[in-house]
Amino acid sequence: MLGIRATSAPSRRSAPRDAARAGTRGVAGTGSAPTPARAENGRARLVDPSRVAVAGHSVGGASTLPSLLADSRIRAGIDIDGTTQVPVPDSGLSRPFLFLGRQSQYTPGSGGGAVATWERDWRHLTGWKRWLVVSGAEHASFTDVGLLAEQLGIDIGAGLPAARVSEIVRRYTRAFLQQHLRHLPQPLLDKPSARYPQVLFCAPESGTCV
Repeated sequence: MLGIRATSAPSRRSAPRDAARAGTRGVAGTGSAPTPARAENGRARLVDPSRVAVAGHSVGGASTLPSLLADSRIRAGIDIDGTTQVPVPDSGLSRPFLFLGRQSQYTPGSGGGAVATWERDWRHLTGWKRWLVVSGAEHASFTDVGLLAEQLGIDIGAGLPAARVSEIVRRYTRAFLQQHLRHLPQPLLDKPSARYPQVLFCAPESGTCV
């Protein structure tokens, strides 16, 4: 995950591109400007530059594709419920990519602006790729907001408990990173799981999810 502290509010259209440029400069390699952590603690040595991926939710998710396009050192990416803003070019993107979103918004063939952006970019992803949707989830379900809302008695409209969505996000994100950064095959990513029946595997070409 990349954390970016903005000094001004970028436009909605430019935010993913700007975040990608700012976030990958010091994370995917040595970077040009030393940070206090690097200078004082040498923490940069803990980062293996050959095993870097990006993952994000919402606008953070929308930033993952531009990050991959901007920096070849990034090996893989995950977009969690984020409408993409920067199209993948016709030349394509061959690095592994995972779309993970709510069923109500990102079921292929359902129409609407959000899912159309995933459909547009899916066609140009030429490497390993998966399109997964979670039934009963809402946008806030994928973050701590869902957990906090439940504790406060606030209804966010989700049919699936936030703790369950958090478990799904952790489990599938971990499997993706293990497979594509550590080259450890993960059967969880191959087909639907009886342990996680709320996670549906989508085939945009046929408009089906199972």
